[in-house]
Amino acid sequence: MSRATALGFAALLSALPAWGQDTPGVVMQPEDLSLQSPRSGAVQFKLGGYKPLVDDEEGLTGSPYKDTFGDESMLLFEAELQRFFYQGVGTAGVGLSAGYAEKYAPARLASGAEAAEQTALKVVPINLNLFYKFDYAAFEWGIPFVPYGKMGLIYTPWWVNKGEERESVPGRKASGAEWGWNATGGIAFMLDVLEPRFARDFDSDLGVNHSYLFAEYTYADVNNFGGGGLDLSSRRWMFGLALDY
Repeated sequence: MSRATALGFAALLSALPAWGQDTPGVVMQPEDLSLQSPRSGAVQFKLGGYKPLVDDEEGLTGSPYKDTFGDESMLLFEAELQRFFYQGVGTAGVGLSAGYAEKYAPARLASGAEAAEQTALKVVPINLNLFYKFDYAAFEWGIPFVPYGKMGLIYTPWWVNKGEERESVPGRKASGAEWGWNATGGIAFMLDVLEPRFARDFDSDLGVNHSYLFAEYTYADVNNFGGGGLDLSSRRWMFGLALDY
């Protein structure tokens, strides 16, 4: 037997106990963190209800948003890309997100009656946040719940369409953009604990270190810092999926 063959056979024998750890009925040992791929950022996808506080604008008479769109919220979808700049007792970084929401309703005549045409409000919230999440307990003690917080700036372009846009009868439009700030608190549940072997494969195959389901509450003031304009402030819950990579 050659030396190379002997070394290969010895390596095979030494690997057999590790295989046995994944067999049914055998308790799996925690993975050595050094075996994970490097972690540098995260991506989030989330959905939630968004109801702008247009009717709370100072000096506004009546309730134009409620009268037109009712009390129901828009469905807001957001995607966020995060970059970590600190990993130690928790993780800190910067995140950039963009979202989209729209709401349609019959337009209103001056008399208050519904018109035959539709009107729509559309918004694209863009957020730049600093964040911190306390994932130290999840990594060191196996506690799968990760609390986190965010704070940052919001820039929200918006536009309103009134009526159908046709070449012969163009629709009427109004548009603008509002600046503001937001603060967010949330809790994430680390999915790795439900299926550790799948989580390891997800990391080795795609470079995704950890995956989470999360819920977060955002307090947002988007009214040009009190300078007037359309008030797109909101108080909202969002739910989604986060992937560390």
